[in-house]
Amino acid sequence: MIFHSTKNKNLTASLEEAVFRSLPSDNGLYMPEKIPQIDSSFLDTIEDRSFKEIAVEVAFTLLSDDVSREDITSIIDKAYDFEAPVVQITPGDYVLELFHGPSMAFKDFGARFMAALMSHFLSRSEQEIKILVATSGDTGGAVAQGFYKVPGISVTILYPSGKVSEIQEKQLTTLGHNVRAIEVDGTFDDCQSLVKEAFLDKELSSKFNLASANSINIARLIPQSFYFFSAYAQLKKLNKPIVFSVPSGNFGNLSAGLLAFRMGLPVHRFIAATNLNNAVPRYLESGSFEPRPSIETISNAMDVGNPSNFIRMTRLLNDDLNLINEKIVGYFYNDSQTKKAMREVYGNTSYVLCPHTAVAYRALEEYRQHEETDFTGVFLSTAHPAKFIDLVEDTLGRKVDVPERLNELLSIEKVSIKMDTSFSSFKNLLLS
Repeated sequence: MIFHSTKNKNLTASLEEAVFRSLPSDNGLYMPEKIPQIDSSFLDTIEDRSFKEIAVEVAFTLLSDDVSREDITSIIDKAYDFEAPVVQITPGDYVLELFHGPSMAFKDFGARFMAALMSHFLSRSEQEIKILVATSGDTGGAVAQGFYKVPGISVTILYPSGKVSEIQEKQLTTLGHNVRAIEVDGTFDDCQSLVKEAFLDKELSSKFNLASANSINIARLIPQSFYFFSAYAQLKKLNKPIVFSVPSGNFGNLSAGLLAFRMGLPVHRFIAATNLNNAVPRYLESGSFEPRPSIETISNAMDVGNPSNFIRMTRLLNDDLNLINEKIVGYFYNDSQTKKAMREVYGNTSYVLCPHTAVAYRALEEYRQHEETDFTGVFLSTAHPAKFIDLVEDTLGRKVDVPERLNELLSIEKVSIKMDTSFSSFKNLLLS
């Protein structure tokens, strides 16, 4: 498959080049030159397939020009020893649980596939890769786990100081070995800007083979489409249109859903559910994209004022505002509304939501009030609630069970390098 820059269609790259470069030289994002269609006969029997079988078929449809089916199967087997189950919450609403991987967040699906794919390419060469990643919460833990001790790869993770939960911070600051954590005195947007600037710096690019594990990397985006297909497979028997409510920050998750839709997955509509960092819902309302500095909220992984994947989201719908508004609706909520949704779901069903999942649930319920079509609603649960234990317990007024793998982290001392937001400081750190 050939990929081109969102800024210049003549600036192209192979899959391997796109994965390791992460960003084109013009600071655009890589997009598939064409989007192949999933075989209709596969969709006819998708309900009989396992998650891994679905992932292999979707990946092979996209990447067959570059990777054999045998190698894709090996990559999928290496990446996934966990599922993405759909759980019924109310008669019409289902939650897609994406927190059953090692870091207990949806980012495991992208990070582990990317690590396995990079390892596949590196096995044919003697290259060494330096991965740079910015995180607003869950990406860092997933990347740290996915690339931990992978030969030929070192990882540098930047995160905003004081703006991630304790467990999230421990997940990315306690591994060591080939994983290094940088605690930035700023916001996620500051961290993301430092990473982007590093890729455009000629001295760094000449000295290191730099790659990114953020959702700006196409190898993160592709595997996130797998669980949209899997959710459809689990709910196909209901024979109703499906609406996906996606808690959104950098908009990689929603872009992956649109990729699945463009490949032929039947989706009635997507809901872009955000906190007060609402650049996309405002765009859907006004037709004007106006990013703003990020605002700190309790759904911290979504605190993104200028989402990088916005251009992919619009490009996947041909930059056609009418088509975009036909396929996507946006809602946003403040912290008190988010907590109210958490209490409402727990009170009615005893199901515990993390704050990000609560935003998606609240958006789905608001959408249902305006939609006349009878549909099946799926809201994505992007993280285990125990990752936000203090907030969840305070909101619900009860103790939350903490999985052992998370509980063990709390007793380990974090190791991080503190840094300001200047690029010169970051560059000097990398060069030293």
